[in-house]
Amino acid sequence: MKIDRNVFLVTGGASGLGAATVRHLVKQGGRVVVADLNEVGGHALTTELGEHCRFVKVNVTDEADVRNAIALAVSAFGGLHGAINCAGVANAVKVLGKEGPQPLDVFARVITINLVGSFNVIRLAADQMAQQSPNEDGERGVLINTASIAAYDGQIGQASYAASKAGVVGMTLPIARELARQGIRIVTIAPGLFETPLLAGLPKEAQESLGKSVPFPSRLGRPSEYAQLVQSILENAMLNGETIRLDGALRMAPK
Repeated sequence: MKIDRNVFLVTGGASGLGAATVRHLVKQGGRVVVADLNEVGGHALTTELGEHCRFVKVNVTDEADVRNAIALAVSAFGGLHGAINCAGVANAVKVLGKEGPQPLDVFARVITINLVGSFNVIRLAADQMAQQSPNEDGERGVLINTASIAAYDGQIGQASYAASKAGVVGMTLPIARELARQGIRIVTIAPGLFETPLLAGLPKEAQESLGKSVPFPSRLGRPSEYAQLVQSILENAMLNGETIRLDGALRMAPK
């Protein structure tokens, strides 16, 4: 799939990995709808990038919100060729803490946003893509999810986060098999430790220490490197049904 002149939806696109992806896609000639709850960041991004970028406030767990974002992509730019799921939340809560067992609603919230929200975008984006004419290779669209290496080696306190991301990994292949007949691909990226707003709040010494835990390169990942992988997935038609670890060979310790 070519990026130039094609249309993409990026959830969680107002900051972090999502914002880097939005900037990269627009730079490559793409048209992008930024879907996020962060209105300040979203409007700032559209001001920065100009007419080929639109913002819409979206809760990824809300069907009407996601449908509205897809409708904006179609009305403003003429279709939807790629959907990149970057929206998500993290927490650090032990199953058995000092105050007793983890509240069930805390666990359920992370699962709902990270897993159910991703699926909500996938199903509605795929519905739009399936109605479009295929390109010369028979492809109608590409879906890209964001998991985490926590899906494989989650740390103490990450039960809900790891479970949500493992769910994203687990649904990738069956969805790829199902949507193959419509010419729609789906790939998941599992990042390691990246320079995101979550880690930016830590002291610089702590960030450097985390970076040194990565075998090579011994630093935090850069959002631009995530965006670069998104481009590769979009452009390489043989990438399908797979989860790609983007982590510098990091395997996280228990804590």
